[in-house]
Amino acid sequence: MTLTLPTPASPLRIGTRGSPLALAQAYETRQRLSKAFDLPNEAFEITVIKTTGDNRAMIDADRPLKEIGNKGLFTKEIEEAMLRGDIDIAVHSTKDMPVDQPEGLVLDTYLPREDVRDAFISEHLGSIHDLPEGAVVGTSSLRRRAQLLHRRPDLNVVEFRGNVQTRLKKLSDGVADCTFLAMAGLRRLDMCDVPATAISPNEMLPAIAQGTICIERRGTDHRTAQMLEAIHHGETNQRLQAERALLGALDGSCETPIAGLAELVNGQLRLRGEVLRPDGSESITEELTGSVADGAEMGRDMAANLLKQAGPGFFDWKN
Repeated sequence: MTLTLPTPASPLRIGTRGSPLALAQAYETRQRLSKAFDLPNEAFEITVIKTTGDNRAMIDADRPLKEIGNKGLFTKEIEEAMLRGDIDIAVHSTKDMPVDQPEGLVLDTYLPREDVRDAFISEHLGSIHDLPEGAVVGTSSLRRRAQLLHRRPDLNVVEFRGNVQTRLKKLSDGVADCTFLAMAGLRRLDMCDVPATAISPNEMLPAIAQGTICIERRGTDHRTAQMLEAIHHGETNQRLQAERALLGALDGSCETPIAGLAELVNGQLRLRGEVLRPDGSESITEELTGSVADGAEMGRDMAANLLKQAGPGFFDWKN
């Protein structure tokens, strides 16, 4: 079948949220598609879509995300636009995506993974170890909150939501002594001037799928599927098959502190996972190594092991 490529007169429409990081990810997708098919940027149209989550985030800036809703808050309007045919693909941060897609949509394209590590951000401290007793830490991530409190129950963790720029502004205003961002986001925004210290995954296991961009499409759009094959990164896909299977089997949501990382080591897949009580009082970790082809099965097996150790009520929220 001959592939009909987009043109400036009939562009491929790329849907995205409007934050600087979301736009950077959409531009990266456009650049990769443009290079793969030797097309001008004008053959791709970036369409910004404001989601319920974006609106609620501005209105309820000081409320924890778990009180506003689940991850679908930041994808619903974009996915509805794709189902209507208003856009052809949607570009997302994979760590923000539910495991299951709405009927008619497919998420099967991943760009090469960026730095998976968390970044410690402070204007006057160099690392987590420099935090004095009772220091104020700003984060909206239940995972980071639980991981920090597990190691340092003396810390005062406050809600710190918003895009990268908003959180950095709060930090400079003295709302907190430090905050945390993803190294991948800082790199994609070329924010080399931010006082960031990368945290080893051995010290703070990252969010599942951290550092990856995924592309969603309509299941019946075969032309788009064929185009996306040209920019799909196989190794990232192999790693995420394990991580997202772990997440799905744990029923992960914005209300669940879960961390996980799959890595390819000497031809084998190494999968690490962690679940924590929301208040940080307990952490359960697991590690498996096996065949790359068994990644999804490893993820499900690890989830079963973690849930068995955790027992009922483990994820119950405690303020």
